[in-house]
Amino acid sequence: MLRAISILLLLFNGIGAIYGGWLFMIDPSGVKIGMSLSYLQHSPFTNYFIPGIILFIVNGLSSFLIAMFVLFKWKYYTRLITLQGIVLIIWLIVQIMMIDLVYFLHFIMGVVGIILTVLGIVLSKKNKQLITKN
Repeated sequence: MLRAISILLLLFNGIGAIYGGWLFMIDPSGVKIGMSLSYLQHSPFTNYFIPGIILFIVNGLSSFLIAMFVLFKWKYYTRLITLQGIVLIIWLIVQIMMIDLVYFLHFIMGVVGIILTVLGIVLSKKNKQLITKN
């Protein structure tokens, strides 16, 4: 059950990140996604192209890859779930600092990041208990 929830949250994060990252890459002005370039005034970026690439790869593709690892119970999948949760939380904190604004989506994705982190830790402990019993 916890693995299934992890996979769903990873796919939710991945789909959103790939969609948003792709839109930023094809339209670095941010217009397609409703983001003004003025949000980047406190950041090292002049447009959304580089943030789009990072979002696409770090939160998008990696979430799909980790979801596959979870599905097939790859040896270190619990660590990767935890790592993706932490990466998502760090991404959100950096993004909020750079755009100097908080959206409702930040709260939703922050909760997803926290849940992924906790699920990874819980699944890791659960797996260790199973190994110890055998």
